Amino acid sequence: MRVLLVEDDPMIGKAVEQGLHNAGFSVDWVKNGPDAELALGNDVYRAVVLDLGLPGGDGLHILTAIRKRGRDIAVLIASARDGVAERIAGLNLGADDYLVKPFDLHELVARLHATLRRQAGLSQPLLACNGLTLDPLRREVTLHAVPVAISRREFALLETLMRAAGSVVTRAALEDAIYGWGEEIESNAIEVHLHNLRKKLGSEMIKNVRGVGYRIATS
Repeated sequence: MRVLLVEDDPMIGKAVEQGLHNAGFSVDWVKNGPDAELALGNDVYRAVVLDLGLPGGDGLHILTAIRKRGRDIAVLIASARDGVAERIAGLNLGADDYLVKPFDLHELVARLHATLRRQAGLSQPLLACNGLTLDPLRREVTLHAVPVAISRREFALLETLMRAAGSVVTRAALEDAIYGWGEEIESNAIEVHLHNLRKKLGSEMIKNVRGVGYRIATS
């Protein structure tokens, strides 16, 4: 799952980027308002972790622009502005959650997962279908209650397919979900990851819809 991190502090940004990466997210990091607006012009992000005090623009303006465009994207504000008025303003303008700096990285990851669950209309943290269960927070996969070991990118690919259960996901959308800026994508990378997943989960678990994309088997 691809996340945009908007944070101008290099130490905080590096730590959050690494923490999200370790949690299985694909992360693009920008450090000012104009770059954030430019990045958000690409409809590839499921979530934004947004600072408010930014060079070249305020985070609340970016949030307002996201909501005015009707973008279905989770926004978690992570800011040093800790006043009640600031928090109310952020939530009223459309933020899904508000976390005050300094914060624990594990809490940020947990809140981001919770926000994404609410956005998807899920009450439980687990994704499940056809005997397959995926826990995004613990990064665990089981098949008929038996643990399955998969790589970080395999996990991200499987999570993307399971969140879209019942729908076909295009190859381009899968690439956007699991690769960030500066990551070289080999021409057959998605096919290789899918091949490895099928070996571990069964050849019929992930279906190829010829000329369209891929979908997870739901029955």
